[in-house]
This record gives sequence, C-alpha cells and structure tokens, in this order.
Amino acid sequence: MTEEYPHPHTTRFVDVDGASIFVEESGTPVGVPALWLHGGPGGSLGSGWYRSHFDLSRYRLIGIDQRGSGRSVPNIVDAREQLDEHTTQRLIADIEQVREALGVERWVVAGVSWGTTLALAYAQEHPDRVIALALVAVTTTSRDEVDWITEGVGRVFPEEWARFEGDSGRREGERVVEAYARRLREGDATDRTHAATAWDRWESAHVSLDHPERVGQLFADATEREAFATLVTHYWSHDGFLTGDRAVLSRMDRIAHIPGALIHGRRDISGPAVTAWRLHQLWPASELTIVETEGHGGAEESAVLRAALDRFAALAP
Repeated sequence: MTEEYPHPHTTRFVDVDGASIFVEESGTPVGVPALWLHGGPGGSLGSGWYRSHFDLSRYRLIGIDQRGSGRSVPNIVDAREQLDEHTTQRLIADIEQVREALGVERWVVAGVSWGTTLALAYAQEHPDRVIALALVAVTTTSRDEVDWITEGVGRVFPEEWARFEGDSGRREGERVVEAYARRLREGDATDRTHAATAWDRWESAHVSLDHPERVGQLFADATEREAFATLVTHYWSHDGFLTGDRAVLSRMDRIAHIPGALIHGRRDISGPAVTAWRLHQLWPASELTIVETEGHGGAEESAVLRAALDRFAALAP
C-alpha cells in the first residue's frame, strides 16, 4: 500500500530563464516560509514524503522540482542540447527567481542528499535570505565524495562495482563518472538506455544496506531513470560545479551565523559521516546528529529532522 502524505493546496509553474519550474505549496499561506530541495541531481518531489517533516499548521511549505527533472519543463531527456546550461549556479538563480515570484523575503531551507549541497551553496550565495538550514544525508559534492561514491565504495560492493565499471565503456584516463556522463550526453538512444540502466543498478546497490532487495530497482520508469542518470553524472563529473573558491567547505564563513541542523546516518556507506562532521567543525551555529542505526535516510533521521524544523519555525519574526 502506498503511504499517503498531506496534499499541496496550490501547484504552479514559475518561468525562469530557459525553463518552467514546477512549484507546489502546502501548509498555511501565513506560515513561516520554507523551501524543500530534493535529492539527485535529477530527482523530484516524488510522492510528497518531504511534507511529513513539517508542521503544516506553522509552515508555508514550498517544494520545487529542480530544472530538468520531475515535472519541471523541459525535462532533460527532451532537451539534452541544453545540458551545458545546467550548473549549480543556474539552480541557485532558479531558486531566487522562484522566491521572488512567490513574494518570500526569507525562508527556512531544508533538503536531503544532493539537496543539502544545493541548500548550502544557495545559503552561501544568499545568506540574507535564509532563516535556518535543516539538512539530512549531508553532502557537499566534492571531488573526494564523488570519487568515493563512484569508485571507492566499490571496495564494499566489489561484485557490483566490477559490473558497473565494466559497463561504463570508459576510455583511457577517463573516470567512471565521466564515461557515463559522456554516453548519456552523446550516445544514441540505445546506448543511453544501457548506460542509464547500469547507472541505476549501481545507485541502488550502494544505498542497499538497509534494503538489499532494492538492488536494480531504483527507478522503474525508463524516462525517470534516464533523466536522473543524465543529470547526476553531469553534475558529479563537474564536482557539482563547486570547485576552488566555490567549494562549500571553503565558504562556510558566509553562513557561520545561520542556525543549522546536520542529520546523518552512521551506516550511510554512500556518503560517509565525515562530510557532516567537517561541516559541523566549520559551522558554529550548527548541531550535528549522527543516527547510529541508519544509512542514507531512515525513520529516526526523519524524526530528528522534524524536531529541528519545529525549533526553526520559532525563529522567524
């Protein structure tokens, strides 16, 4: 049985440069504004699970499908020629255009996985627009993290990684993630399908400690599978477009004063807890919670996230 979550009361599209961003609102229109950023890159708001973390009697909750994914248009599978326009900086600009269109002055920003990278990068670019940050399954999409999730973690899943690497078709000197990014950008329809399927199986493998039965079943829909693989390999092969002086860890002084909650599972093999720990060391206003029994998300992490969001709702004037 599919679990039901509170429904949005309003949906709309906000036109930004070169795209229309799908936006849904839940909760009370006079509540504390909050933004939810989904995982990926290339994920979506999906089932609406994220709404269960917010007290909708206190929040004006805004969720968006990021450029190129979900219900935003054009979907990347229909606009592959626009792939070079997809950068983290472009996503940050999209968020600002949504904020302005909705008449929001400041908001609590929350996210999961890749959404935490985007939330941090957005806050560092626009700290005056952020009341607080609530982040679960924390990432910064650094080269070190990308190399771990695409190569290093193969030490834990050697059988699956051997298959993943063998299916990559990588050329001499090419990283695995770069090979998949190239094929999903340049390959014909058949090659893109094969690459997306192989990528999907690997993604499902390294998040499978809690649910081993999910290996090979991350995205059932072929279009969603290809869109996710296309965008995630594009961003990861460019280190999230957050290198040098744009790297998240190098800009923590810009948000040192903003209250934050960092929530991470000790068993998150895809993204080891050291990333959340390093952020916490550089972020005086943050609280770090490591959930010992969970991996890349889980019921206890969700409960900690809900408690943090309840606290942050009281911070708005």
